[in-house]
Amino acid sequence: MPKTKSPTTAAPAQPANVQVGIPHMPPLYISQHKKNFLPWSHAEERLVQSRSYWICTTRPDGRPHSMPVWGMWVDGALYFGTARDARKAKNIARNPAVSVHLESGDDVVILEGKAVEADVTGKKLRTKLDAECKRKYQMPLLVMPESICYRVRPRVVLAWLEKEFPFNSTRWEFEPDKK
Repeated sequence: MPKTKSPTTAAPAQPANVQVGIPHMPPLYISQHKKNFLPWSHAEERLVQSRSYWICTTRPDGRPHSMPVWGMWVDGALYFGTARDARKAKNIARNPAVSVHLESGDDVVILEGKAVEADVTGKKLRTKLDAECKRKYQMPLLVMPESICYRVRPRVVLAWLEKEFPFNSTRWEFEPDKK
């Protein structure tokens, strides 16, 4: 993955439906923060380009469960699939709150949201997901009766560049999804 350059603008572009601020961190880190927030385009580019996404769910007994999956960032949401009887699907059925981590610890993007079943029978969404799957993985979108496709719209997204932490760490808090 290419190295990401640090933003140089003082007022980067941010989505309209979001509050941008410093992540919840210990006071020591907050006192060092320069309020030089990353632009949303930085996080979104990483979400689009990532090959694997670590989906973190909670088991019935409260233990965490993390699993890498392939996925696609389309129209402001992450889409991923799994078998209906997979541990993560069982966890999501019980508690749809998920945390999604990308692969890098040096160029961090973490998404928190709720996984909901996506209806991929509609032509418009299916066409978009199929095109993105072909672009990213060189294969068509596979939809089978024993699988389920989830959509995760962000509620909170955290991002920072490790080499500049905590000076550019950014928290985007989105308005709750009404859907």
